[in-house]
Amino acid sequence: MVWRHLLKQRFPEICKSPDNTQTIIDLLRHGETVGGSRFRGSIDDALTENGWSQMDAAIAQEMKNHPQTWHRIISSPLQRCADFAHKLGQKHSLPVSLDSRFKEMHFGRWEGYTAAELMSTDEDALTQFWNDPVQNTPPEAEPLLKFEQRVLSAWTDLLRDYQGERILLVTHGGVMRVLLCHVQQRPIKQLLEIEVKHAALKQLRIPE
Repeated sequence: MVWRHLLKQRFPEICKSPDNTQTIIDLLRHGETVGGSRFRGSIDDALTENGWSQMDAAIAQEMKNHPQTWHRIISSPLQRCADFAHKLGQKHSLPVSLDSRFKEMHFGRWEGYTAAELMSTDEDALTQFWNDPVQNTPPEAEPLLKFEQRVLSAWTDLLRDYQGERILLVTHGGVMRVLLCHVQQRPIKQLLEIEVKHAALKQLRIPE
């Protein structure tokens, strides 16, 4: 609620939950994808065998470090995320839901091309995008600020609907960068400076 948010800002010491309740979200990026590294955005490529292994290893390590299981899994509907989410949910009897707002940014005419290919055909636009992705949208692509708005809309709903739970969010590098910028209060234009490798798992703890 708005009043509680304002109260937390002005008097955080009186708004702490007595049991230190917090919502924990583990962000998991998909593993290596068929077709190699490229601007795939909305292209629905599958994981490679190595991609499956990368994600299995990330989950095994996380469960070793933090044995408490998740309450549920939320995933992008693209198969490089959703297939793993469904398999993991079935293995551990966890509910799985798909949210299209957690899909990767759509890269327009750059979809399916590697950075090396674009450097030979669209070098100036690619360089400008890397330097300032807010002001330099790829041709026919989803503008970064609209992408951010989409992702944060889903994030707000997640925190509201699953307050106090531990969630595994299986998603994409771009989505994770948007969320990390948001939580760390970094300007969104800096998102490309954040490294998110295949099968990277980053935990966010949101106090109530």
